[in-house]
Amino acid sequence: MIHVGGRTLSLKDFSDIVYNGSKISLDTQALGKMEDNFRFLTHFSDQKLIYGINTGFGPMAQYRVNAENVLQLQYNLIRSHCSGSGNYLTPELVRALMLARMNSLMQGYSGVHTDVAVVLRELINNNITPCIFEHGGVGASGDLVQLAHLALVLIGEGEVFVNGELRPTDEVFKQFDITPLAVRIREGLAIINGTSAMTGIGLLNIIQAKKLLQYAVMLSAMTNEVVEAYDDHFSYELNIVKKHRGQNNIASMLREVLKDSRLIRSRSEHLYNPENINHDVFEDKVQEYYSLRCVTQVLGPVLDTIEQAENVLVGELNSVNDNPVIDHENRNIFHGGNFHGDYVSLEMDKMKTAVTKLSMLSERQLNYLLNNKLNEKFPPFVNLGVLGLNFGIQGMQFTATSTVAENQTLSFPMYVHSIPNNNDNQDIVSMGCNAALMTKKVIENTFEVLAIQMVTVLQAIDYADCVEKLSPATKEMYTIAREIFPRFVDDKPPYRELKQLASYFRQHPVVFFETHPAEQAVIH
Repeated sequence: MIHVGGRTLSLKDFSDIVYNGSKISLDTQALGKMEDNFRFLTHFSDQKLIYGINTGFGPMAQYRVNAENVLQLQYNLIRSHCSGSGNYLTPELVRALMLARMNSLMQGYSGVHTDVAVVLRELINNNITPCIFEHGGVGASGDLVQLAHLALVLIGEGEVFVNGELRPTDEVFKQFDITPLAVRIREGLAIINGTSAMTGIGLLNIIQAKKLLQYAVMLSAMTNEVVEAYDDHFSYELNIVKKHRGQNNIASMLREVLKDSRLIRSRSEHLYNPENINHDVFEDKVQEYYSLRCVTQVLGPVLDTIEQAENVLVGELNSVNDNPVIDHENRNIFHGGNFHGDYVSLEMDKMKTAVTKLSMLSERQLNYLLNNKLNEKFPPFVNLGVLGLNFGIQGMQFTATSTVAENQTLSFPMYVHSIPNNNDNQDIVSMGCNAALMTKKVIENTFEVLAIQMVTVLQAIDYADCVEKLSPATKEMYTIAREIFPRFVDDKPPYRELKQLASYFRQHPVVFFETHPAEQAVIH
């Protein structure tokens, strides 16, 4: 049971609830704060003009709403903004969205009744997911359209998914004995006016991007290992003189993974030894190609970007991100724009670009192993069959190249793609939910590319017959991956096993990094 409210919700808490099905409980003190905040707003708004309570919304805020219509105003807001389109968000994304919205409202600055948190808890704990569409919000007055579809379910309308089945909300609420939310004063505006869709999706992106980075490090290590690269490019001494934390942590991870490998070579033993340099032309590379030699410099910024995104989005998760802010402690209401999603949008664009670069590194390492003229160690396309008759990885490379190209196009930033709307009331917007969803697509694509790279590395290891010379960590990875995608000589359709391998990567972090975390670099 994970307590929500009254504490900072961490990324691990978030992951446990969304992915692992941990149940949530509501902090009593946080509920008390919400109640105090709700009572203050009820009294404070009497005989005053308060945006979104007795006025219209957005550019129609100039119109006063009569007292007898103020509750209907909230229902009208919810229903009118349920205009989403495209695909439904997956159940995991919807759980993330609901948790993010709950945590924001439970900060106690939104003027909502505690029933909002109670209904959200019941939906999450019973794995009931509202039908919410991908397309809608522009991320300025929050994720209005996506959150309106959430609010529609909270008031007992619309549809939900239960055990994969689409059903009417009112029918499901009766089955689970859930009382629909009744609007008290500003529940409609408070629920839809926030960054919780982009934040929830973004946090799941960070969790998946961390797995991607682990597999990128592991595959980089295995690629260097199978071609018998030198060890100095990931050495402590080389990397520590570059004052970047990410680079040094990647180098530390590589050293941990490749510890006790009998394939990685020491430059001191081979090229600094007079007995080995009596040649005018050397068959072995004196320095490896950049995709092998510059792993710490390429993946270091990726690590730093992911960690920065985590810091920003966990902050957003634990923030009040609607408008206005109801401050019962200072007994005032403050109007502004905490619903604006620029923080999330920018971090998603940065992370999307970083993950695309990760996929580009993977594709180049993949190409190096497939091109016999480059590696001078393996047959074309690491073909273990008959050259000319069999094709090896040739067909799979097309998919990897095509997918990386899509990533490159998707990396155009949404952060600078503002389009004014809402009668120019929203004259500069974040497109944060779009940014988060595009980042999700780039991450999913990259898992597919890494799966193809893994198959290529496995085939190269088998061709070199060097399994017993691998480090303990890479040998364990080889064994796990080979159980999913067995060695092949004769051509066969690989798409099923590739899908299973990519799915395994998405669902499991690298075992070695979970049990043997690398030391964090100390940069002086």
